[in-house]
Amino acid sequence: MSFLNYIPKIHIHPILFIFIIISFLTGTFLELLIIFALVLFHELGHYIAARMMKWRIRYIVLWVFGGVMDTEEHGNKSMKEEAFVTLAGPYQHLVVYYLCFLMEAFQLIPASILELILYYNTIFLLFNLIPVWPLDGGKLLLLVVSYFFPYKKAYQFTLIFSMVFITLILVLQLLFFPFTLSSFFIWAFLFMENRNDWKQRSYVFMRFLLRRYEGDAAIKGVVPLTVAPDSSFLDLFSRFRREKKHPIYIVYAENNRKSVDEADCLQSYFYEREYNQSVGDAFLYK
Repeated sequence: MSFLNYIPKIHIHPILFIFIIISFLTGTFLELLIIFALVLFHELGHYIAARMMKWRIRYIVLWVFGGVMDTEEHGNKSMKEEAFVTLAGPYQHLVVYYLCFLMEAFQLIPASILELILYYNTIFLLFNLIPVWPLDGGKLLLLVVSYFFPYKKAYQFTLIFSMVFITLILVLQLLFFPFTLSSFFIWAFLFMENRNDWKQRSYVFMRFLLRRYEGDAAIKGVVPLTVAPDSSFLDLFSRFRREKKHPIYIVYAENNRKSVDEADCLQSYFYEREYNQSVGDAFLYK
């Protein structure tokens, strides 16, 4: 494998160009350059950790205040592994603090620039730990909620919580704090990202199910599920949890039960395409 295969593909989000124009107009290009370098260093932390875990990575999208590593693995790897990759980004800021200490000790850069690096490094670290999707704090929130609830419900809760949180921040900023265009753009952009992800939530859930159907999901426990025979497959799948294998018990009339493996249910839905059949009818004579 060549060296180029280890270099991530990097896409620049259009919103970054808006901030470049603002920085030229306001004379803050140095600040933007520092923020961009911190964003890139942050995302490289995620990338290196993901490569260590042998994740499949498409590319990295950079914004002015963060980025997203586009990968096929979210929702399917173990939660411990996903937490490791998520925390690898914030960890990079601790490395920046150490590098700043060395640069100060050896007087490698002017003190004024060093102060800017430390200031924006702290802001960026704290900002990315806010529990809003798709910031690192939002990803950690999804992992915590997924530990207690099915994946579909946990994902939807994270998006709804994020949009409500952002709305409250915008209201507080407009009513009680000095208005800044940059801050408004950032929160508005995050809200739109969550709104778009909400529209795509069914696709995300189907991707989660397909990975399970393909056997590409971490399993660390067993949780049986009992369903009525008239339940649809999607109703059943909405109860699937991360890292849990689900033996399915279909309860027919007179309390007759039939045991079905979750893989058979996924096979019936994705391979045999029994979309309109209930779970009970699909396995009645099998």
